[in-house]
Amino acid sequence: MPQYAILVQPSANRVYTQNAARLLSNELLALDDLLLGGRVAAAGGPVERRLGGVPYLVLDAPDLTVDDLRVLANLSSLFALFELRDDGSLLPLDAPRLDRYDDDLLTILKYIGKTNEQLTRLLLNLTAAAALPVEGFLGSRVRVLDPMCGRGTTLNQALMYGWDAYGVDVDRRDVEAYTAFAARWLQDKRLKHRSSSSRVRVAGRNLGRRTTFELAATKDEYRAGDVQTLEITQGDTLDTDRMYRAGFFDVVVADAPYGIQHGSVTGPRTPSRSPRDLLTDAIPVWTTVLRRGGAMGLSWNTKVLPREDLVAMLRDAGLEPLDGPAFLGLAHRVDQAIERDVVVARKPR
Repeated sequence: MPQYAILVQPSANRVYTQNAARLLSNELLALDDLLLGGRVAAAGGPVERRLGGVPYLVLDAPDLTVDDLRVLANLSSLFALFELRDDGSLLPLDAPRLDRYDDDLLTILKYIGKTNEQLTRLLLNLTAAAALPVEGFLGSRVRVLDPMCGRGTTLNQALMYGWDAYGVDVDRRDVEAYTAFAARWLQDKRLKHRSSSSRVRVAGRNLGRRTTFELAATKDEYRAGDVQTLEITQGDTLDTDRMYRAGFFDVVVADAPYGIQHGSVTGPRTPSRSPRDLLTDAIPVWTTVLRRGGAMGLSWNTKVLPREDLVAMLRDAGLEPLDGPAFLGLAHRVDQAIERDVVVARKPR
């Protein structure tokens, strides 16, 4: 039976690195359940081993197809993928990621409160896998919404995958900073693109200001009209269902305010330190713009909102939380005041 070894990518965040192998293992099992037919789990699942003093995840995986290996290649903390030979040697495997752009799209921006890029990839991977078949995950144009996008970590990861990225945020400074970054990055990379800005008005009410970029990885794709959309709206997340039509998005992903270092916001001028209040109001709005069969993924601080309470909110909004063992093994410490967890829920068809 073929054996594979996954070299775990170290994180710049020391605390996240301590949890990376466990999180990667549960992410792999979740993707196995959603996209790979459970074949990895049936063969015993991944086991953490140290080879040459370095942590790897080792798994028996019979009959994995090329597309299966492509799924594995996109794991959030995978640094390299190998076939583990009987003699203990490692054969590097060429399993291409979905990545379409240089990785500085994800790493160049540094600021206080930025979500770890590996956690962002994990959250987006699991949510998209819950919404899409394997061929859709690997090859379709997915519409991703981050309704609390901040300075765009999720938007950048969606763009990296070749997907369409939409963000809403109430903080004008964050939106302006991200918009300026996107424009500069596109120019520096000499990527063909066009941009436009406009007010978002509905029924005579001004809901915010929107900037839209249309871009492509190559000139040929741009000329053929095969472009990605990046759209950022400065406005209240509770107006998202007025900004976009019902069922517009395949995936909704958000890193909720932690209620400690970051204050949540329930309106343009109404600061609140309660993520519970924000999510109670926002989840039904976000559910409206999610298509049937689509999925919502949230990360949040369990010290200010217990998991069972958030799961109840999702159920009340008509969503179906995924509660297999792999999805219940994603909690991890960020710092003394933050214990972060991840939940994914699907909208019934």
